[in-house]
Amino acid sequence: MVVVFYVSGHGFGHASRSIELINTLGRQLLEGDRAVELTTVVRTSAPEWFFRSSIRVPIQFHHVDTDSGVAQIDSLRLDEHETATLARGFYADFDDRVSREASTLRRLKASVVVADIPPLASAAAALARIPVLLMGNFTWDWIYEGYPSFERRAPGVIGRIADAYAQATRVLRLPLHGGFKSVRAPIVDIPFIARRSTLGRAGAREVLGLAHEARIVLGSFGGHGVELRYREIAKTLPFLLAVTDFELRDGDIPDNLLRFSRADLNARGCGYEDLVAASDVVVSKPGYGIVSECVANGTALLYTDRGRFREHDIFVNEMPAILRCRHISQDDLQAGRWEKPLEALLRQPAPAKQPPTDGAEVAAAEVKAWADSGRAWLAGGS
Repeated sequence: MVVVFYVSGHGFGHASRSIELINTLGRQLLEGDRAVELTTVVRTSAPEWFFRSSIRVPIQFHHVDTDSGVAQIDSLRLDEHETATLARGFYADFDDRVSREASTLRRLKASVVVADIPPLASAAAALARIPVLLMGNFTWDWIYEGYPSFERRAPGVIGRIADAYAQATRVLRLPLHGGFKSVRAPIVDIPFIARRSTLGRAGAREVLGLAHEARIVLGSFGGHGVELRYREIAKTLPFLLAVTDFELRDGDIPDNLLRFSRADLNARGCGYEDLVAASDVVVSKPGYGIVSECVANGTALLYTDRGRFREHDIFVNEMPAILRCRHISQDDLQAGRWEKPLEALLRQPAPAKQPPTDGAEVAAAEVKAWADSGRAWLAGGS
């Protein structure tokens, strides 16, 4: 079985849930009744280290531009005009890109393609007559429709994306979703796919060397980062403030400011999900990756605005029902006025019911089924 994943390089949410699915698929095949030889190929512009740090099965990693995403100034600001410029450039030779990717899929002898959620993968797999499963919580045509000047600056791009999505075989739609009006394939709503700590809160704290009774806040702003004065902020807080080496460079560090590098986590046999599980609160923007990991690990979220990104409003509206969360303005975030909103958040009750987070298991079953029978389906056999 050869499964080819096309993963958007926009942020870490697409990559983190694809990693969880890849690990789950590998585990299910290993534990199944019959041995199945699995080859997993990942084609993405996301950083290879992010995959290597969490992948538990062998993969072939191909650095490929799979879509143009959104131009980020930092984790909290985006450039709408540059977003349209990048999209116009990427889709100018889209037909050639599709042809090259179809040839690659044939050469790899792909059984099934999983796309989170580049339109390129859908069009290329259809051309190569290979089943393609779209997986995500939004579609790029829907995101771009939210920018008033996009169509003028990148004429025809939204239509090209919609046409590509219309060629998908099946859609695995995640919670907190928007878009998908362009797809014609059956849509299956699946639970959250999220990285879950196997250690739990107490176990993660023990492995990370954190006191069980401490109140811990994790600053988390992803690969794009944001300039925050963590040293000064920590001095104002009656909490331990944890950050990664993305968030904090070298220099003097207050006693209640903890910096974890990738090497630190790897040396302790931990992943980022363990750091989330060990924390009482994560301070971040509302993106799928961190929201799903907070849900899966029972951690509260203090969130700020993230610029005009269309899924933001959906998250703000739907998060309170699934996650203990609270808003902090960007002004208060930047100024370090964290203590009052953090204290208020910690006093909030958790939602009465936690949503399921076994979406990786559901998605893996779909991938296996289509790898086994998809070719016959595309040929009209079922």
